[in-house]
Amino acid sequence: MSGKITTRNSKERRKGKTDWARVRAVSEKALERSIANDPDSDVAGLDWTQARLTMPQRKESVHLRLDPDLLAWYRLQGRGHLTRMNAVLRAYMDAHRQH
Repeated sequence: MSGKITTRNSKERRKGKTDWARVRAVSEKALERSIANDPDSDVAGLDWTQARLTMPQRKESVHLRLDPDLLAWYRLQGRGHLTRMNAVLRAYMDAHRQH
């Protein structure tokens, strides 16, 4: 790491990467074609009879020491890096619980 510190104001942090002008320019027909061609868009065919409501657990705040390069890598992945770290730890725990 270079050690360079970069600061951003709150407006810059909240700004997403979505090109809203491009989104607004898409016609209704083009949008419908795109949805029809998306293999993941067939939610009507899903069986919801076995679905369960799972409420998210309240997270616990902890102090954790991590290697700087590990934390930097997760931060480079963008917003939600702490949630992804939690998911990786949960997957590891679940994999080892099964044995």
